[in-house]
Amino acid sequence: MATIKKLLFLVDKPPYKSENSRLALTHAIASQTVEIHLEDEDNVEPVLAFVGDGVLNCIKGQKALDAYGITSLEAHIKNALLLDLKVIFCKEDLDKFGLTEDNVIMDAEDIGGDMIANILPFADILGEMEAADHILHF
Repeated sequence: MATIKKLLFLVDKPPYKSENSRLALTHAIASQTVEIHLEDEDNVEPVLAFVGDGVLNCIKGQKALDAYGITSLEAHIKNALLLDLKVIFCKEDLDKFGLTEDNVIMDAEDIGGDMIANILPFADILGEMEAADHILHF
């Protein structure tokens, strides 16, 4: 019988002064390769949730490659969407910082992705947390 393990990568740290956000994104993307170690028809379902100061990771127009010579978190989020990972942003936290859908990375259309990120109230994100088999907090 097939089983699906739901993994929730919860990011609440800002995009500066630590590697937490980048690690969350890298681990969420890499979780897609775990299927080679699973039994037939078993799989994982990663969800990438940004809450609190973590929503600051999702702002469009990051220039990390130009300024520091490293890929931006924007590119990582787009890669997650390209791989069809569920990406969610907390509405209340976006509102707290005055961010709208126009300010954050909602899709990866420019690199061929068709998955769209979701802006959800915290109550819905809490539901995702309750449904998760494992929560990885970054």
